[in-house]
Amino acid sequence: MHPPQVIVTRPAREAAHWVGQLTQRGIAAVALPLIHVGPASDPTLQQALQQACSRLNSYRAAMFVSGNAALYFLESFRALAPTHQAPAAIKTRAWSPGPGTARVLQEAGWPAPLIDGPAAHAPQFDSEALWEQVHTQVRPGDRILTVRGRSAGVHETQGSGRDWLARQIEAAGGHVDFVVAYERGAPQLSADDLALARQASHNGSLWLLSSSEAVAHLVESLPQHHWHTARALATHPRIAQAAHDAGFGEVRECRPALADVVASIESGA
Repeated sequence: MHPPQVIVTRPAREAAHWVGQLTQRGIAAVALPLIHVGPASDPTLQQALQQACSRLNSYRAAMFVSGNAALYFLESFRALAPTHQAPAAIKTRAWSPGPGTARVLQEAGWPAPLIDGPAAHAPQFDSEALWEQVHTQVRPGDRILTVRGRSAGVHETQGSGRDWLARQIEAAGGHVDFVVAYERGAPQLSADDLALARQASHNGSLWLLSSSEAVAHLVESLPQHHWHTARALATHPRIAQAAHDAGFGEVRECRPALADVVASIESGA
């Protein structure tokens, strides 16, 4: 039996990458981005980001919550630094919660020996798995920069995973600074996008869900739709719970690594 069509719901840049990777492995995939991502628009946030970029090498490490955090931070860093210094002059370690973020950092020129992330065999790519690898780096008085996003128009606090990591850093004697590099928002779905979503809810397609926020945007875009015949593959237990709460009829979980996603898709074909 052939694997089902996979609906990739990540933001557009990541979705295109995943569609390409899945297609190379013989899996039909289509992008339906359910989160729109763009640079932080608030002038205060922009100024704070520029200041963080200018002080980068004063930090013991910079933790990037996602590939978009790395992408937009480094865009600002390049805009400030002389061409011959960016990003080769970086001396600060980069903490990446998963291989996707690490890939963005490396492609953007962050020195590979300075990038840390969870062990390849970690059950999840998240703050807990990252801390297992980097906790010995933190000394009393060290400053750690956390680069994150925020929902557009919302003055939010850091997410629970970053709260937890900040507490570990502070317990080790370090101090955490937070900076917003990008904004997330609901996508503007076209009529064709909505038609695809309706069809994919009942034609056996498999929704690849990597964000609870994406699940919320999907439900909001089709408020009267029922999802009891929809199938989903979620890359974290919290995301799986969001899909269950939205009414998805079948929800499976897997690690977010490409090999695990492919194996789960093929095993459920």
